[in-house]
Amino acid sequence: MVTKWRSRTIFAAWTLLFTFGLSGLLAFFTYGSDYLHRDYFHTPQFQSELDAFAGYLSVFELYDLPLDEAKKAITVTKDEIIEHRYRYGNLPDQINNINAQYEAQIQEDLNTNNQEAADALTAERDLKIDDIKKNFKSDEYIRPKVIKEKEQRLEEYYKERENTRSVFLRYKDTFSYYYTNSATGKVHTNLNLPKDQSANDMMNPKNMRFVTNFQISRDYAINYGIPGYAGLINSIIPKTSGVFEGQIGIPKSLSLSNSIMSGSENYKQMRIILLVLSMAGILALILCFILGKKSRGFSAKIEKWRPFYNKLPIDLRVILFIIAGIVAFSSIYEASSQAIYVAQNPFRAVEIFIVIAVASCFWGLSFIQWKCLVPELKDWQNVKKAWEKGLLNKAGRSIKVHFTKGKRSLNEAFLNQSTGTQLFILLAIVFCLGLAALMMFVHPVFLLLYMILLGAIGIPLVMVLINRIGYFNRIVEKTNELALGNLGEDLEVSGRSVLATLTANINVLKQGVKTSQSHQAKSERLKTELITNVSHDLRTPLTSIITYTELLKTEDVSSEDRAAYLEIIDRKSKRLKVLIEDLFEVSKMASGNIELVKERVDLDQLLQQALAEYDETINESSLQFRVNNSQKPVYALVDGQKLWRVFDNLIGNILKYSLDHSRVYITISTLNDQAIIMFKNVSKYELSDNTDELFERFKRGDTSRHTEGSGLGLAIAKSIIDLHDGRLDIETDGDLFKVNITLKLEK
Repeated sequence: MVTKWRSRTIFAAWTLLFTFGLSGLLAFFTYGSDYLHRDYFHTPQFQSELDAFAGYLSVFELYDLPLDEAKKAITVTKDEIIEHRYRYGNLPDQINNINAQYEAQIQEDLNTNNQEAADALTAERDLKIDDIKKNFKSDEYIRPKVIKEKEQRLEEYYKERENTRSVFLRYKDTFSYYYTNSATGKVHTNLNLPKDQSANDMMNPKNMRFVTNFQISRDYAINYGIPGYAGLINSIIPKTSGVFEGQIGIPKSLSLSNSIMSGSENYKQMRIILLVLSMAGILALILCFILGKKSRGFSAKIEKWRPFYNKLPIDLRVILFIIAGIVAFSSIYEASSQAIYVAQNPFRAVEIFIVIAVASCFWGLSFIQWKCLVPELKDWQNVKKAWEKGLLNKAGRSIKVHFTKGKRSLNEAFLNQSTGTQLFILLAIVFCLGLAALMMFVHPVFLLLYMILLGAIGIPLVMVLINRIGYFNRIVEKTNELALGNLGEDLEVSGRSVLATLTANINVLKQGVKTSQSHQAKSERLKTELITNVSHDLRTPLTSIITYTELLKTEDVSSEDRAAYLEIIDRKSKRLKVLIEDLFEVSKMASGNIELVKERVDLDQLLQQALAEYDETINESSLQFRVNNSQKPVYALVDGQKLWRVFDNLIGNILKYSLDHSRVYITISTLNDQAIIMFKNVSKYELSDNTDELFERFKRGDTSRHTEGSGLGLAIAKSIIDLHDGRLDIETDGDLFKVNITLKLEK
């Protein structure tokens, strides 16, 4: 008995050591490359922080230029004038587009004798055509427009830069720096240097945990400055600005609460833990090897269990072996991935020990099953015979038999009982009339009785059969017409027989075919419009990119022109990227392949935040916003980021497509357990009567497609609201455009 328990104890210790050893080595191979650096300050994570700080430092301080001076430095090249002139095609194409935009409405006003409206639209159309003609006549006419576009782009950049200033200030409190401009000799530093000390006295390993020489050039500011504005930064930083030579360091006086210092301390702890785990894992595997030699007697015990184990079907044994192996490996991987974080949470050690214990049990089961399976798997013929007797093979045959029986039973279950009863009665009547006819040969008196039966039952029965056959023939004729695609009028439903039911069903199917054809025609039309709109929206920036790429290939391009071409290509490629990303996003939302992070959000505050983002644009526009806020918080369980996107899209559409000098009404209210958010504005473009099409992809209020939108705003907004189990409805009344959003309140 003692020997038996000793053998089991050795085997349990072997599996535990094997599991722990594997988890230690797996942790080393998984995280080793992350913790082999000299210290945290030589890791890619810290280098990315350093690059981010240097980028912010370059744009906020070293190469800083006030907005007014940046606007004064704006220049307009010949290529930019050409790009603006041909942005929407050549002169005939642009004129044709404008004519097409106004022609239908002008003609409608003329048909309704509304001469005043027709004259106003004609004057508006002629004004736009005259503006386009002037674009093609004079470069000087275009120059102010290009300058205005660049000024708007600059304002957008400086606004974005201010949004990131807090990040720069946080970095500035962390890093110490000392820089000298090679061209002007101007010094930039955040060191508090006494008069008798130089920068070298401070920027050295004695005072700094980390210090490095770091050159910041004009190109570095362009590449690592504010993301997305490389071309604009390139245009406002003078090429004679010089290079900044200097050093960046991490002072020893920096508090451990700082994110950089806490990252450094975590790095040290995790590297020590990883080293200990790896060495302990190697030692555990060595001990496992030694114990393995002492536990050879356990294999003999497994042989005793093998006959009982082999009574199980072979496919079940294979499945159990695979499951045990997967659970064992998954547990080891979970333990190795969590072990290096044990210093941050000591209670996690208990969880890791439990996981390793579970994994060791499953490794033991896997080892025992493997020992039992291997001898049998060597004989392929026996494996084949055993597999034929396995559960999966039996289940497959059983499913096939039950499927055949089920199919026959299903057909019988759907037989119409009324039809069967009527057929049985008909056959019984015919049989009785046949017997009555035979009775005439028994005695002539039965002739009179037979004639009475024939008149009372036989003739009406024949008439019923003739009517039913005629009814059936009409149904067959109608189905033949339907098969040829001729829908025609509905069949008349007569009576309550199975033929009447069939007729009613055919009428329903015919209406379904009509509806399907209508939907198909609409789908084909919308598909054609989608292809046309996508082609137009993607071709315009792509054409510019190709054109200016070809210009860059020429050898006689000056550096100024090359920079201008690159700026145009950069702007157009970003425009193209936005269009494609919006299309992918609305496709993901439509398919439901997106996760919502729902939390309790005050819809009123979220709406105010969305309006605040457009505060400057609203003030610069001629629109008057009337916002009716709720008197108390309106809470809902929503994904705040996604819902903010809905508000952002709707407010952006209002600013793009509202009639100038009109009012915009935004209200938020509650009704029962629902929140209702309403947006109302007057459109500057003619609205379609079919509001459902406004949700289609690449649909715009501006049918001439001169605006910068992707046409996906409403589609994205509706998809997001649908994911929240809410409703987004559009109503139009003439040029009045109203959007209603309904969401469930959170109590």
